[in-house]
Amino acid sequence: MVLLVTALVVAGIAGGICLPVLLGLSSGAWFGNGPRRGIGLVLLLTAAVLLVLGSVAVQYATWRRTRYRIGPDRVALHSGLLFVKRRSLARERIRSVDLTANPLLRVLGLVKVRIGTGESGGSGESSLVLDPVSRAEGERLRAELLDRPVDVPAAVPEGALAVLDPAWIRYAPTSFVAPALGVAAAGAVMQVSDFFGLQDEVIEWTGDRFHDTSITVMVGTLALTALVVGAIGALGLWVEMWWGYRLDREPGGVLRVRRGLFTARSISVEERRLRGAELVEPLGVRPFGAARVDAVATGIADDKEGAHADLQVLLPPAPRAVADSVVGLVLREPRTPMDAPLTPHPRAARARRLRWALSWAAAPAAVLVALGLWLTPVLLYIAAGYAAVAFPIAVLLAVDAYRSLGHGLSGGYLLTRSGTMARRTVALQRSGIIGWTISQSVFQRRSGLMTVTATTAAGAGGYTVHDAAQSEALALAANAVPGLLAPFLEPTPSHRVEPRER
Repeated sequence: MVLLVTALVVAGIAGGICLPVLLGLSSGAWFGNGPRRGIGLVLLLTAAVLLVLGSVAVQYATWRRTRYRIGPDRVALHSGLLFVKRRSLARERIRSVDLTANPLLRVLGLVKVRIGTGESGGSGESSLVLDPVSRAEGERLRAELLDRPVDVPAAVPEGALAVLDPAWIRYAPTSFVAPALGVAAAGAVMQVSDFFGLQDEVIEWTGDRFHDTSITVMVGTLALTALVVGAIGALGLWVEMWWGYRLDREPGGVLRVRRGLFTARSISVEERRLRGAELVEPLGVRPFGAARVDAVATGIADDKEGAHADLQVLLPPAPRAVADSVVGLVLREPRTPMDAPLTPHPRAARARRLRWALSWAAAPAAVLVALGLWLTPVLLYIAAGYAAVAFPIAVLLAVDAYRSLGHGLSGGYLLTRSGTMARRTVALQRSGIIGWTISQSVFQRRSGLMTVTATTAAGAGGYTVHDAAQSEALALAANAVPGLLAPFLEPTPSHRVEPRER
């Protein structure tokens, strides 16, 4: 099966490389239409066949020298052809066993198994990859390596915590992926047309469609078309990523996320590594009352191989009520800590955000004005139009950023909320806080503000309370983990008041 996968993959690559050459041969542009055309075709096919056979031979030799062993204490992998690698991981350090199968592997009943410790390291020394093994073997390895005795309360439900609701797809076009895909599609059309020498024809055809219209209408129509194409692409991407989604709690305290239409993914998170949850509300889905749930856990891989796998996502954008319910179930709480009221931040924090936003908006306008005074008055009109749009948007974003600020304590959790483009509310276990970082700039000191960051070994490594009142920030840190910050605080002198004589 491994050799078949290699042959099919290399054949696909060879086909992609050879297709432009075949088009050139068929048009007679390179070798003409005589005997040299036939010779070129034979050489091309021979090169493709040799490439496939050579790759299969190398893969066969590598496969013959690849071995793995699951011992009582360590997992070992021996691989390599010219450079032999012998690597092993201690079983007590293993934090995840994730299974991935692209469409080709799924057809052949195979999976790629990634065994990770969750430690940082772009060199890949914190993980072992078995690629590929049979699906049954992958499931066996996952069950064996994650089977650890864990004290789980009997009242905690097991089984499905959340399953896919197809109605959630309505949030896909509201993400920032849609316009990005639209721009990418327009760029792809121009690149492909340039590759075949048809770019001028495409531009001319597009100009003919808007021959009797103004530039404003043309730009608006093209932008709307790109947005529609991007929305369709976002729908397709959502279906591929989240089809068949299911969040389960398995025996032994393991949260398992399964999803994917063409590429099937199975991601596991041990609950003993869980230190909280994060509610993410992107700007596009927030008006529709939706949110995403991420895990705040230790040992989630962040190297190059897992950087784009969304390993921490427990729930895709879904209605807020569903997200709150999942947070409560994941954290084993009868009620989600996200419902606790948060302390608002002083108005000085709003003034800081207004200054930042207006400064960023004013910089391009100032550049346009300077160039307009130097070069052409046309740039002055462009600067005025830019300012009329940018400054109101900057003010709205700054006010929204201020309204998003909040912090508090809810039972055993520290709560902090911030963000505009993606508002994030974090419920971090107070027992998982290992330190505090307190910062105060000159401008914050003048305004009586302070920024406090709770340091933890999980998730992002630190979760920040931005621009809180100084007294409230220190009180929050002192009360969240009693005794941790006390040695660094100066006691307030008490003044004894003598009773007055009558």
